[in-house]
Amino acid sequence: MSDALLSHAVAAAKRARRTAGRVRRRVERINTVPALGARVVPRPVLRPVHLSVLSGRTLNLALPCPHPATPPVRARLLLEHRGRSQSVPLDLERHPEGLLLTGTASLRHARHDDPAAPGPQLTDGVWRLTVITTDATGHESRYSVADPASRSVEGPTLPHPQSATTGAGFRPVRSVDGHAMIKVTGPREQAELLGFDLRWDRITVHGRLLAGSAPQQEFTAEAVRRGGSGQSVRIAPRWEGDRFTFDIPLDAMTRGSKSQRMWDLQLRRGRTRIRIARRLTDVRHPKKVFRTPFRTIATEEGALLRVHAHLAASGNLAVSCAPIAPQATPTTAAAAPRTTPTATTAPTAITTEETA
Repeated sequence: MSDALLSHAVAAAKRARRTAGRVRRRVERINTVPALGARVVPRPVLRPVHLSVLSGRTLNLALPCPHPATPPVRARLLLEHRGRSQSVPLDLERHPEGLLLTGTASLRHARHDDPAAPGPQLTDGVWRLTVITTDATGHESRYSVADPASRSVEGPTLPHPQSATTGAGFRPVRSVDGHAMIKVTGPREQAELLGFDLRWDRITVHGRLLAGSAPQQEFTAEAVRRGGSGQSVRIAPRWEGDRFTFDIPLDAMTRGSKSQRMWDLQLRRGRTRIRIARRLTDVRHPKKVFRTPFRTIATEEGALLRVHAHLAASGNLAVSCAPIAPQATPTTAAAAPRTTPTATTAPTAITTEETA
């Protein structure tokens, strides 16, 4: 390698290290909350081998046993916030890393989850973590939990998705003094797309209203055309509890049009508009993963449409539709060459452009 190429390679490696350092520090700032994890009385600190919240609410914890030669009889994880406390039992397990205290629990939101559901019931705020062990004599020892190693932000899935049942958020964070904590945030008002049925004569949307600020019957659905025209088509959804279903009004959306149009689907109550979207998922790029085909649909009014119901990059539900028109065909035999006894008919062609 020449000296010039070597100097360029060294400079590129330095830039990559600086960029990685900036990204790591930015992630640490995002995951750091302005709170102290330590108590007034100092305690021994345990650094987790593993700490995560999977699927939006499943807490997984593995800690080294503080005294492996004399393991405790019982152990539990205590979660504390403003005088309230919830506990998770910990088990003793032998791993290649040594004797570990492990625990798994389904975290629940105290306001939006079923109170009878198993698992700690947590309210909004930051919850401190404390490990309590009990030896054979009944003596209790308390340990603080240190923040684990830096968390990666890359990959096809999100590190901390919302709970699929309520939309609440349970996210591991670090305090300013380096302790592990759990930050709980309640769900915001949103319309979650559960799925849609692609049929030959219609598209049926299934969804769910989360954390609604008013009775469900006050909400209507509507399709809003993109492009600044402000055109919209109202839809009357069918409600069953907090779940809604409706057929997309393709006839009304394409009436009088000769080209493709793009529409967004949303719920509306007065001036409140809520986009129907797929948000309770750990997929980082929904448009690339949840792919749907184009479909030719014959509507009840007799129109033949080219339709594509799909998720946008933001996860919002969008529908593009356009009428399918035949090409003009000759109607008289005079248009045919003299050598041909009768005229021929040109084949039908699709005039719309398919856009993903």
